[in-house]
Amino acid sequence: MTENLATSVLRHVVLFNFKATATPAQSQEVERAFVALPTQIPNIRTLEWGTNVSPENLSAGYTHCFLLTFATEADRDAYLPHPAHKAFVALIQPYVGQVLVVDYWSQA
Repeated sequence: MTENLATSVLRHVVLFNFKATATPAQSQEVERAFVALPTQIPNIRTLEWGTNVSPENLSAGYTHCFLLTFATEADRDAYLPHPAHKAFVALIQPYVGQVLVVDYWSQA
């Protein structure tokens, strides 16, 4: 699907499940590296993140959520192979167990 309204944006949701061997310092390193991506990749319009605090116990082990916003699919597509993103993916390999990604066009 393509962008359908001027107010619609492309959201890129990334959920992480850390390996049991990952230390709090390693988890913080991943957080800092992810948060730094918008300074390295201009296609990222915004990035927000947080850790799971839901009382529903439905997180399936995912503890971290990162929400990136892109103006267009082309911007998202440029982000994926960007050298800074590739370096980030390499950095997290020893620490992150599972990754879940969902992209969607925002609707009001």
